[in-house]
Amino acid sequence: MSNVKPSSQPPPYATRQTYGTYGTCEFYTTSGAYESFGAYESHSAYEACDTQEPYDAYEAYETLPYGMYEDTYRPAYEAASAPAPPGRPPRQAGGRAGARRGVRRRRAAERATPLRRLVPQALVVAFLAGGTSAFVAKDKAIELTVDGKPRTLHTFADDVTELLSDQGVPFGAHDVVAPAPGTALTSGDEVAVHYGRPVALTLDGHRRKVWTTARTVDGALRQLGVRAEGAYVSTSRSRRIGREGLELDVRTERAVTVMADGRTRTIRTNAATVREAVEQAGITLRGQDTTSVAQSSFPRDGQTVTVLRVTGSKEVREEPIPFRVWRTEDASLFRGTEVVERAGRPGVRRVTYAVRAVNGVKERPRRVRAEVVREPRDQIVKVGIKAMPASVRGADGLNWAGLAECESGGRPDAVDPSGTYGGLYQFDTRTWQSLGGRGRPQDASAAEQTFRAKKLYVQRGASPWPHCGARLRS
Repeated sequence: MSNVKPSSQPPPYATRQTYGTYGTCEFYTTSGAYESFGAYESHSAYEACDTQEPYDAYEAYETLPYGMYEDTYRPAYEAASAPAPPGRPPRQAGGRAGARRGVRRRRAAERATPLRRLVPQALVVAFLAGGTSAFVAKDKAIELTVDGKPRTLHTFADDVTELLSDQGVPFGAHDVVAPAPGTALTSGDEVAVHYGRPVALTLDGHRRKVWTTARTVDGALRQLGVRAEGAYVSTSRSRRIGREGLELDVRTERAVTVMADGRTRTIRTNAATVREAVEQAGITLRGQDTTSVAQSSFPRDGQTVTVLRVTGSKEVREEPIPFRVWRTEDASLFRGTEVVERAGRPGVRRVTYAVRAVNGVKERPRRVRAEVVREPRDQIVKVGIKAMPASVRGADGLNWAGLAECESGGRPDAVDPSGTYGGLYQFDTRTWQSLGGRGRPQDASAAEQTFRAKKLYVQRGASPWPHCGARLRS
């Protein structure tokens, strides 16, 4: 029977034992221990008993190496024989010597067979070991953080771009990837993806669109470099910013100087308008009061605002509207003579003015309203085109210039203080018209007035000019 005890683990080496009774000779052999395909030692136990009597009993027990199958190979020269009893090998042809030689050959073949089987298996194991080492070398443990959510994973990706592609993590121009895309990876690396978020930022009155990778309003203010101390922020600073972004109004603290009523006040404010800053300075605007800059404008840091105290009143004035003059030719009038057929009349316009005083100083009145009270009436004037006669018989050669100088000072448009007499020779209207004149004598030309005066002299002599008539003869 075999003396090998069963075991759950393979023995570090296999032991070959042979027991047998060969006549009166007893022998015991043990194969040498082997490591890593070591060769078996050769034995000559049978030689020690070659001279003994034929054996009566022979028992061979073998314990094969762990994991090996029994070798069924038999040399061709071993003759077939009747089956041996259980536990005993079959008898060999050729007597004792043949039996001994068969046993030696069989054992030599048994020693070589495990070696032939172990060599290919060793090659397979070596190949698998090498592949496993390469497999382990390619595998990398990476900590991937996407938008603040970390996770640890194993990957065969060579660089950051391949890793993100394998993990289905997209990124765009406004996103931040660290390390940069394309960076080679080694086990233990950390990769972070920070998504960009659009923010419609109105900072101190200026509106613009910016991008931030911060996930809260407070973080966005820090990332954008906005001085938040003392600032007005339109929403909670702890509010989270979604991927869709948000609208944000920020007004930083500014120093504004307000001058009013002879006093100067400097305040720090995050007011949205100049009017709000003035009110924060404790100044009340009343009535028409205003400021040196538009009250709805945004107050700038270091700006000076002057409050203007305004008092005002209204004035109403009536102003004339000039009339137009229309001129028409008249062949019955001597050339140079103009006769007003219809006198013009100016119209009247009522105008309202605002009179304002700023800090006690009056300004130029400002026209605020106008209405027409009376429309003007056009004036119609007839212009003579008839040729003037060269002379008047019986009146030529007299000193008409001396008479004109005495009557009117030589002015064709002269009118006496009573308004009754006019022209060079101070005609009254009735006398003038009786002589063929049109309109008023003072409106006629000097030549026509002299012509009419000569006709009057022919009719009445110097009597129409009782005081200056003597000049005609001088």
